[in-house]
Amino acid sequence: MSGEGSRDEGVASREQDRYLPIANISRIMKRDLPANAKIAKDAKDTVQECVSEFISFITSEASDKCQREKRKTINGEDLLWAMGRLDFNEYIEPLKIYLAKFRESEKQALGPGGKSSLG
Repeated sequence: MSGEGSRDEGVASREQDRYLPIANISRIMKRDLPANAKIAKDAKDTVQECVSEFISFITSEASDKCQREKRKTINGEDLLWAMGRLDFNEYIEPLKIYLAKFRESEKQALGPGGKSSLG
């Protein structure tokens, strides 16, 4: 049955679409390792799957909140709320600081009148 192979490929493709790119995962993993350190492919794959699942878990909770509130856009506060609801409290304060710094840098990137100063 030739249709089964393409169906399996489609499922694998959709599954891969929800994962963060492996190159990004690898780059982040290597940041805190000695320059000559090697990371096994299965370790990268496992971290990729776990990180992607974590993001889906948090995003799903935030999405449910937005749907209850009849909103279509998830914002940073929704994600922080979801993390608290799911008992990831130790991440909330550092992420609040990061979010504030990110928003400040976004404001600075915009020129007067909300126009981008980057071109």
